[in-house]
Amino acid sequence: MLSINETIDAYLEIIEESRSENTTRTYTTALNSFRNTLHQQNIDPKEIHISALSIDSVKWFIRDLKHLSPSTENLYVTALLGFIKFAVGEDYLGFNLQKIRNLIQQRTRRPGRSLPQIRQDKIDILIKYAINVANSPSEDENSYLRNLRDCAFMLVLADTGLRVHEACNLKRGDIDWNEGKAMILGKGNKLAVVRFSTRSITALRSYLNARGKLDGSSGRPLTALPLFARHDRGAGKKIKPITTTTGRNIVKQRVRESLGMDEIGKITPHTFRHYFVTTVMLSSRGNLKLAQKLARHESIAVTQRYAHLTDEELDRGYWEIFENSPN
Repeated sequence: MLSINETIDAYLEIIEESRSENTTRTYTTALNSFRNTLHQQNIDPKEIHISALSIDSVKWFIRDLKHLSPSTENLYVTALLGFIKFAVGEDYLGFNLQKIRNLIQQRTRRPGRSLPQIRQDKIDILIKYAINVANSPSEDENSYLRNLRDCAFMLVLADTGLRVHEACNLKRGDIDWNEGKAMILGKGNKLAVVRFSTRSITALRSYLNARGKLDGSSGRPLTALPLFARHDRGAGKKIKPITTTTGRNIVKQRVRESLGMDEIGKITPHTFRHYFVTTVMLSSRGNLKLAQKLARHESIAVTQRYAHLTDEELDRGYWEIFENSPN
């Protein structure tokens, strides 16, 4: 019989294989916190068999999360629930899952519905800067390739709504260049079609054309090569895909260069996803269904958080009626 620790590690291995790097990191942190809760109750997860775990452990864990924000609390509890489902499915635990869900619903706080922090004007400045840098002379080949890559990467984020790990995982063969589309494995391992704008396709072509010599000498089929590759000393002449950490660092660096230190952390790869949804909402006059489908939101309630952004149309309409009409 496995110990609690061994069972947690087995579950995290599955998460690492099937979920994004960000999800894996969050679940690891959450379940490490759960281990700490057990230690505080004089339960050593290294020594105690998983079958000895009690429902009280869920209550203790939720209680220990009250110093965190409601949204973080919910993330951590979701990770624990996933672990419990795994343990029940493997017959390590005999918990009643519905009872666990009821307990969680009763004891956890509901996170507030915060509005996305949209920075449309800042993203526009950042994109314009990236395009200018990509079209400017560079000191060496690697710098030239990085400038083209970073421009294409940010345009893809802004104009497709891709999550950062989805963009980093793209291969050259995923893109249908004639249709301007790609089939991806998105959130929840669901296949989805993503559409690319003309400007993002143009930026990608410029980047890949400049990378042609490297790709051609890789000895691998072009379709199997990553869409976004590393261009640093560590990569050398090999074509290695960028990681989500690299993706975040690309945005961080370009934000610092174009907007200054104060904006670092305020604009991340996920901010581009907000930018994408907002652009769709404003351009479609608040078409929620269209925005939901293009952003691949599972629930339209998520998309509705952006509905307030079309209030500027209400403002325009109001002033046209009440300020511009004859007395």
